[in-house]
Amino acid sequence: MKRMLAALAACCLLETAALAEPPAAASVAPAFTSAILIGWDGAQRAHVKEMLDRGELPALRALATEGALVAIDIARTTDTKAGWTQILTGLEPETTGVFSNGRYQPIPEGLTIFERLKTAFGPSFATVAVIGKKGHVDAEGEERIRVDSPRFKRMKKNGKISPNPAVVSGDGKPYLLIPAKPYFNAAPTLDVWINGLGQDDKVGAKALELLERFKGRRFFFFVHFAEVDHQGHKFGENSPEYDAALKSADTWTGRIREKLKALGVADRTLVCVTADHGFDEGMKSHGDAPYVFLGTNDKAVLRPGRREDITPTILERLGVDLATLNPPLAGHSLAKPWTQPIW
Repeated sequence: MKRMLAALAACCLLETAALAEPPAAASVAPAFTSAILIGWDGAQRAHVKEMLDRGELPALRALATEGALVAIDIARTTDTKAGWTQILTGLEPETTGVFSNGRYQPIPEGLTIFERLKTAFGPSFATVAVIGKKGHVDAEGEERIRVDSPRFKRMKKNGKISPNPAVVSGDGKPYLLIPAKPYFNAAPTLDVWINGLGQDDKVGAKALELLERFKGRRFFFFVHFAEVDHQGHKFGENSPEYDAALKSADTWTGRIREKLKALGVADRTLVCVTADHGFDEGMKSHGDAPYVFLGTNDKAVLRPGRREDITPTILERLGVDLATLNPPLAGHSLAKPWTQPIW
């Protein structure tokens, strides 16, 4: 239980960078011109803290030493679909329709951070997603599966069908209706959407390649490393394999930062590292794993928060006036005090 009770200490501080091009009309004074959100899928906060204390995550430590490392607590479902949707929209599931891995719909048009940034700064602002997972962080369209098909039977056997599935008729036959995935509407609006890369090495290499490609533009990158979650499910949260996966994500985080420096854009690029959920202590599941973190090079981040606070933090630091957004975000910038009750 000591891990579940551990809190991450806040670190400090980094100088902000100047704006390289005029802001959009509905904007505020920006601190950064570009941003990268790095996802360590399934990284439990207490486990990360223990590895930091042992000096095993040097890239995250360096990032936090420049800026901040704060606790992020989760008040909703601790799974991947719900987690990354809340992080990448700053909204509650009642607005996005994404409640869990099994209860979801396409996020309504215009509500992701990718689309908000395109709206605020125009088509020249590059939006890029490089994602390790395929399932749960995907953009596929609606599917209909015959209930008498071998695939349906396999899904039912493997527990992948809810007790009361949505069944529709077609050609006089019943079909299982699988809704379009959360990023079905958003993915076509991005300059690059790539998911299902699997291994961290493939994700990291592609991210470096695309940073080179978009170095001359303002950008927002979402770089998602999946191996922490995969190894946690396979071997457990306390396993050497889970440790190794966290080290892998940290190594690639360091390489991404080195690339930003080599391209001459590090001082004006906001970098954030977070997780969609943690892991149940010592187990292979994350049914109740609400403790994660945010590490950033932004010295202005001053408080702990929730998953839904990450998008407003990034948008505000890039110069977007949060008061102009419709629907309004559920979260609040971590660079601003927030004393009112969350619920």
